[in-house]
Amino acid sequence: MSNRRMARECALQSLYYADSSKSADENNILRYAADFKHELGDCYPFCEELVTGTTEHLPEIDKLVSSYAKNWTIARMSAVDRSILRMATYEMVFSPERTPLAAIMDEAIELAKKYSTENSSKFINGLLDQLKKERK
Repeated sequence: MSNRRMARECALQSLYYADSSKSADENNILRYAADFKHELGDCYPFCEELVTGTTEHLPEIDKLVSSYAKNWTIARMSAVDRSILRMATYEMVFSPERTPLAAIMDEAIELAKKYSTENSSKFINGLLDQLKKERK
């Protein structure tokens, strides 16, 4: 597994923690993410950026995700899918120069296959594909 994939997995866990624990503020989320610092080594700053960037832009991200999620609300999505979509949307919209859009989508789909349901990867792919087309 690549270090960047590991960083995304750790960021996903941190964002899931934040979503599940309604009392989590940015400092608590970063403390949770810091638990992965030793394991991630040089890739920890990437994990930290995904967590802080997603958290800082959450209202805009949720608005975007909602606009592409036909017949779905953010609240209706599973917490894992919601966290994957938020993180991938952050990367695609607010940090697209760092990673090619296709790679961001592939990583999100792989995370969904690993951590969510069988149908989640298709749902995430469809939603992010619409976002990618509009971003071009």
